Amino acid sequence: MGKKQKSEHAGLEATFIGRSKCIKMLQVTIKDFRRLCILKGIYPREPRGRVPGKKKGQTFYHIKDIRAIAHEPVLEKFREFRSFMKKIRRAAGRNEKDEAHRKNAVCPSYTLHHLVRERYPRFVDAISDLDDALTLTYLFAALPSNTAIKAKMGAKAKTLAAAWGAYCSTAGCITKSFISVKGVYLEATIRDVPIRWVVPHSFTQFMPEDVDYKVMATFFEFYETLMNFVLFKLYSDLGVRYPLPEIEGGEEVKGSTTSILGANLSGLTKLDDEAVKRRRLFAGLTFYLSREVPRGYLELLSLAYGANVGWEGANSPISAKDPSITHHIVDRPKLLSSYDSLPKSREFIQPQWILDCTNFMFLLPIIKYGVGKPLPPHLSPWVDNEEEGYTPSYAIEINKLKNGEEPTEEVEEEEPVDVNAIEAEMQKGVEESEDDDDDDEDDDTDDKDKKKIKKARAAKIRERDEKEAHELAKSMMGRKAAHLYGRMQHGIDKKQAKVDGLESRRREAKHTKEKDESGKSFGKQKVERLKKERRRVEDEYKPALIGGTMKKSKMKR
Repeated sequence: MGKKQKSEHAGLEATFIGRSKCIKMLQVTIKDFRRLCILKGIYPREPRGRVPGKKKGQTFYHIKDIRAIAHEPVLEKFREFRSFMKKIRRAAGRNEKDEAHRKNAVCPSYTLHHLVRERYPRFVDAISDLDDALTLTYLFAALPSNTAIKAKMGAKAKTLAAAWGAYCSTAGCITKSFISVKGVYLEATIRDVPIRWVVPHSFTQFMPEDVDYKVMATFFEFYETLMNFVLFKLYSDLGVRYPLPEIEGGEEVKGSTTSILGANLSGLTKLDDEAVKRRRLFAGLTFYLSREVPRGYLELLSLAYGANVGWEGANSPISAKDPSITHHIVDRPKLLSSYDSLPKSREFIQPQWILDCTNFMFLLPIIKYGVGKPLPPHLSPWVDNEEEGYTPSYAIEINKLKNGEEPTEEVEEEEPVDVNAIEAEMQKGVEESEDDDDDDEDDDTDDKDKKKIKKARAAKIRERDEKEAHELAKSMMGRKAAHLYGRMQHGIDKKQAKVDGLESRRREAKHTKEKDESGKSFGKQKVERLKKERRRVEDEYKPALIGGTMKKSKMKR
């Protein structure tokens, strides 16, 4: 007989262990264990099938991950730091201030360079994982300092954000952008790898109390090392030493992304063909940003697409009265009276024009982006219209402009036609107008209705034929193929229902903007129609209520 296997030495019990056992095995606190897992990139795992030891709801880790942590040099540094803090507290408790200051000078430190090389053996792997790192970096650059987020950490985040923005603007690798409620989404393509991150809006940031900022600080500790590695490689490819002397302290780049670094990197780029095309979009144009306009991402986009940028503030390379300014970016309901003294050769536009031009790679007409005018729809560049089956009207208009066609008025879309309703309406009209057979206007109306009925009948017949063909094909399939075909049709119908909903919303929005002969909008007409209907119903019930109304009368005390 074979040797009897001991419990928890085989199977799932030996492969997955709980968090309490991990902490006991490593002899660390739960705080240090959480930091080690974040730095090493180790996450809890969920065993397939049954749960080890029938302990549902418990957090499990793979035994190989825990053994990797046990041999981590950072773990030994954490233990040295715990021992060091005990000595500091002992000296402080004995009121030995000189001894405490002397020991504080030899505080143990550690680096995370080996962890970056371990987790990202190739440079492409590091670039592919920059999304979260950039988002957290820009978030820390916008957050105010408190007990969890130190001022030094915020300065590091601003320095990294400025260095990244300088590279993207100089290399011309920004491809897409979109303004949303959460922030401004940007996407850059480096080494054929898309990198997407979010830049928070320039507002006072709300700090929720239920967020563990220490965990975020640990993530930023690793992302800082990762960003420095990536930026060092990118700058080396440009032939520039990183970090640059101007951004080592981080004080000069406060509130800016590329104002200093753009000058240092200009003329040192190696661009592919797509980057060269992007840099030609705004070539020869000069933008001037008003003080109420968010400068960070607009400056980044403008420089990435070849424009010169100035702003209303200190250190601006271009003054407000410079005659070379072609576009003045203003985000106000109307122009100030002080703008009357500026040169008349410039155009005053809203910031959305820059983002729409860069997304469509085309200089759009500025007539729809004037100051105080209602802006056109801000379309997301990450939506595939062909895959969705719906193309917005503004996208169709821009595609016509790009193809050299004249932008025509939007054709009024025909709503679904009810054949029976139109026939009944026509019959009623025929009965009422038997004596007016010579009226040309009525004849034209009847012809239009007949055409609508003809088109609706043809569509109904076509739909019926398609349905019969589908039913015939389905009857000849096997059970498995029929089930798969049904699931496919369900997905197609669901997608078509979504498209129909978007079409109806577009028609409703168009009708809402329309006005009648008296100048009343669609919404106002609807309100008045409902009021008339209510008064009509009240008049019908008035005799039964003996002089009352449909509203409940208040009780008299």
